[in-house]
Amino acid sequence: MENFPEDVQRDIRRHLFKFVKKVRILALMDESILDAICERLRQKTYIEGCNTLYQGGLVTKMVFIVRGKMESMGEDGNRVPLSEGDVCGEELLRWCLEDSSIFRNKRKRIKPRYILSNRTVGCLTNVEAFVLRAADLEEVTSLFAGFLRNHRVQMAIRNESPYWRGLAATTIQVAWRYRKKRRSRAVTSRGAGATCHS
Repeated sequence: MENFPEDVQRDIRRHLFKFVKKVRILALMDESILDAICERLRQKTYIEGCNTLYQGGLVTKMVFIVRGKMESMGEDGNRVPLSEGDVCGEELLRWCLEDSSIFRNKRKRIKPRYILSNRTVGCLTNVEAFVLRAADLEEVTSLFAGFLRNHRVQMAIRNESPYWRGLAATTIQVAWRYRKKRRSRAVTSRGAGATCHS
């Protein structure tokens, strides 16, 4: 590959890594970003039963599933199936972009030195995948930060990500339980008040 002209290398990579365009989280990415990602992808095989992410462990890579099935299990036991075209470790994308100019807040936010996983991702079958290491992803996002700050891209990342979908489901469940408790207390206090009047 290294002996070919750069444009030929790029065309070969685009052909070999066609699956990257199937990954929903990258659907809105520009061709130049996809080319930069493809240059840094490394092939990896995971055996059935092994884990690619551990709850409480460092998130050091994004894993793009080409063939096979995985399962993501959150802290609350929420399970999300993953298969061809899915990706895990995508929270690295936010980590790489996290600074005061992108995620504005009243106080200046400092990017953490590392990110810990709040879920475990295990292989249900043997899995063929391509891996993008945190250092490589950070390099790509710094090169194309302007494009990745786009609100449309940010929303697509959150909407299509199993990580963010799981987080949203947990938030909704917590809010629903809290509302149910409040309604139950209100009904109980009304019943007690009626008993006192009688």
